[in-house]
Amino acid sequence: MASFPKVKMTVNQGEINGFCDARFARVVEEFQQNFQQRGEVGASVCVTLEGETVVDMWGGIARPVTNAPWKEDTMSVVFSSTKGATSLCAHILASRGKLDLDAPVAQYWPEFAQGGKEAIPVKMLLNHQAGLAGVRDLLPPGAFFNWEGMIHALERQEPWWKPGSQHGYHALTFGWLVGEVVRRVSGKSLGTFFREEVAGPLGLDFWIGLPEEHEHRTALVTQSPPPGPGDPVSPFFVAMSDPTSLQFAAFANTGGYTASGPNELYFDSRAAHAAEIGAAGGITNARGLAGMYAPLANGGTLHGVSLVSRESLARMSAVSSASGLDTTLLLPTRFSLGYVKRRLDNRREPMAAPMDSLILSEAAFGHPGAGGSIGFADPEARLSFGYTMNRMGPGSVLNERGQSLVDAVYLSLGYTSKASGAWMKG
Repeated sequence: MASFPKVKMTVNQGEINGFCDARFARVVEEFQQNFQQRGEVGASVCVTLEGETVVDMWGGIARPVTNAPWKEDTMSVVFSSTKGATSLCAHILASRGKLDLDAPVAQYWPEFAQGGKEAIPVKMLLNHQAGLAGVRDLLPPGAFFNWEGMIHALERQEPWWKPGSQHGYHALTFGWLVGEVVRRVSGKSLGTFFREEVAGPLGLDFWIGLPEEHEHRTALVTQSPPPGPGDPVSPFFVAMSDPTSLQFAAFANTGGYTASGPNELYFDSRAAHAAEIGAAGGITNARGLAGMYAPLANGGTLHGVSLVSRESLARMSAVSSASGLDTTLLLPTRFSLGYVKRRLDNRREPMAAPMDSLILSEAAFGHPGAGGSIGFADPEARLSFGYTMNRMGPGSVLNERGQSLVDAVYLSLGYTSKASGAWMKG
């Protein structure tokens, strides 16, 4: 690894540590501003360029109750950033010729062919067109910790819309839908496959199903302040108030997983950390996210570890779902097969939420997570990026903390921002 200046500074909550290539000094400045002006509690950020780490910083407080510092090896739940890892597992199998993304899911998972789902192709599980964004039947307490129970519930579930006719974010069901295909094809659980085929070979501290011996290294999530009385209420939250709605089924029918903690069922409990929840339960840090995407930013192979072919890489980055509003989130979204593509820049729109923007280059693909974490690859720039934090933020994608770091990286590389919401080479 190249020798870069070490970074160490005191912020309002602990210290920032790590290193940074001098070319990316803007990232240090924005990371510090996140703590001083944007309410950051504990966080990490990592950037690789042409396969080499050029930024690796962490700081703040991991567990506010005890004031435990965020250390170099601290990890946290990254919520939907986990989907990038789950999707990668499917693409690895496809790249090896073991999984046909155009074939019916039922070819690999026969029990899936219930309720009018016999013709749904695997790719519709990845691009959010399958119509299985939520489970209608009330899930029992702890349902998310029971893989077989969730699989059977999804086997019985009828699509909310005609598959392929529209797209809607499969916020939590995604992990079991794609993960079960991975399990059926590989013969390994999703977490085991990811560990043996991705995290292990790349040396990543990234887990889908965390062993108990690593529990002490996890940061605990802290909630952001609730909206104020004058804040606008989005159509999504209006829909969520209806217990018969798709939005309620997708985000609230979770057997306690998304309930307010602490309790033995919620997302930051030991039971949740141990479970293989492929849409939202991954545990890592920025180094793990950037490290996973680094091969994907460099042709699919890095340092002797080959994940996917160039053909698969092109498929992973190409837009697959983009027309109309997202049926689940009720705002515009763009997906490739398993990944999120840039969104329009809402920062100048008075009635739009800035945190519903995602400003990347058009070549980039990755996945954000609830509260603001994100990992992505930019094959054009040969860049990978990871950001994790423990203080939740508002919105469905990034808030100003994560976006400020992404902006700083692109500016450091000489890119310019366009009003359409894309970073472009200057």
